[in-house]
Amino acid sequence: MEFNDIDPIGHDEEPRRPFRNHRLRRGVYILPSACTVANMLCGYYAILATLDGKITDLDNAACAVGVAYLFDAMDGRIARAMHTESAFGREFDSLADVVSFGMAPAFLAYAWGVRAIAAANAPEALHLTQLGWLIGFFYVACCAWRLARFNIQGMAPGGNRYFAGMPTPAAAGMIAATVHFCHGHPIEDFRASVAWLALLVVLGILMSSSLRFFSFKDVPLTRRQPSLAVILVALLFGAVVYFSHLTLLLFTAGYTAHGPVMQLVRTVRHRLASRPA
Repeated sequence: MEFNDIDPIGHDEEPRRPFRNHRLRRGVYILPSACTVANMLCGYYAILATLDGKITDLDNAACAVGVAYLFDAMDGRIARAMHTESAFGREFDSLADVVSFGMAPAFLAYAWGVRAIAAANAPEALHLTQLGWLIGFFYVACCAWRLARFNIQGMAPGGNRYFAGMPTPAAAGMIAATVHFCHGHPIEDFRASVAWLALLVVLGILMSSSLRFFSFKDVPLTRRQPSLAVILVALLFGAVVYFSHLTLLLFTAGYTAHGPVMQLVRTVRHRLASRPA
């Protein structure tokens, strides 16, 4: 062996391979973390656009919340597919979700549903503004509570088919889809504003509840699917692109309603089955 083949500190080249493999594994974790950062960036942009207050800015803020939902779905799937799940990634994702699906929708909901009436100096504007602050904080608190509970308990009992409580991205999507459906035009009627705040309360309760919501994590995306499924996906993609206002509102409203409806159906079936023949 020549002198150049020997490591200066007395070790050959073989022990360095595990170090290179470790660096490679650490590099893989960048992919889901990058999606999480993009998720947080969308939430940050949504807050800034909401503060500007223009109609187009409110619509852009709603779209940014929707894009944050896509990045949030991607980081989890990438981490599971590449076996790079970690406690750090889970906590980082939860912090990003508080920004994108807690703070940003709460700002957007207040600016779209309350601020226009408060600016009109109506007699009931002061009480509505105070109520909007309180309910907006209630929504953010429920979002943070839901994320903390999910980190501890995980999915609902029975596998990965159901979430225990409404997912925070779905609740934020309901708010964003409603604003997007109205093209960002704010609410100017007092009764509509009260109904809007009532919806925020319902979303907060659903996130904090133990109702089951489909997770769609058991959908076999990597397996072969029938040709009809490909056609349905193409139609769905086209509907979202060309009819996004109505399509997204129908999807989010349907997902929001299916949890209580499923619970009602299970309760009725249980009572019917418990009756004596």
